[in-house]
Amino acid sequence: MTYVLVDFHCHLDLYPDFENVIKESEHAGVYTLAVTTTPRAWQRNNELTKRLQYVRPALGLHPQLVGKNTAQELILWEQLLPQTKYIGEVGLDSGPDFFRTLNEQKKIFERILTLCSAAGGKILSVHAIRSVSTVLDMVEALLPRSRGVVVLHWFSGTPAQAQRAIELGCYFSLNAPMLQNKRSESLLRLIPLDRLLTETDGPFARIDDRPSRPKDVALVVKLLGEVRHVASEEMSRQIITNLKKLLNEN
Repeated sequence: MTYVLVDFHCHLDLYPDFENVIKESEHAGVYTLAVTTTPRAWQRNNELTKRLQYVRPALGLHPQLVGKNTAQELILWEQLLPQTKYIGEVGLDSGPDFFRTLNEQKKIFERILTLCSAAGGKILSVHAIRSVSTVLDMVEALLPRSRGVVVLHWFSGTPAQAQRAIELGCYFSLNAPMLQNKRSESLLRLIPLDRLLTETDGPFARIDDRPSRPKDVALVVKLLGEVRHVASEEMSRQIITNLKKLLNEN
């Protein structure tokens, strides 16, 4: 059976066949958020998707890429912000490979949240590796619920952090690796059904030893339904309802 699908976090421009994946998503009717890692990448994504029904580009500045050229990237990001509703991938990463830039990451994320709040109506796909509490502190201080909504991508926090995120109005986008991790199941059962979205995080996440593609989000729906004891068709309807609610809030 075919379901309407949502891939709310996928790096379409990082596939070798970038343009074909866009066409594939559109043809399959998969609502796809094409997150980017730099604002320069957003411009090409926007050109290729601006006439499409199902694929939308998000304006990103990835925390793992913070470095010597970030000031120029942030200037371009600010210039492009009025052209889009969708922001991502942004956030913080204090993992061992990126901890040295954490202070600069915080400055950039603070600027992003401040500008999104001022603009209003933005939807942010947020990265929070080993930094969930700090991300939530910054969201609470800088992005009121009336000014924008955060979707926590590949959430890896604690139950207490998940509860706090729920209270702040956050959504959660889940992928197959998360749902295939038995240690995550109890956490994933805590999140209200009306705050759940699905993602692939392709091409980084893999399925059957190959990079996930947006149509593979069908597996995420199936696995999520199994964790929450909900039939796949019903879970698919719930995800679409959640997406519509998220879009109507902003």
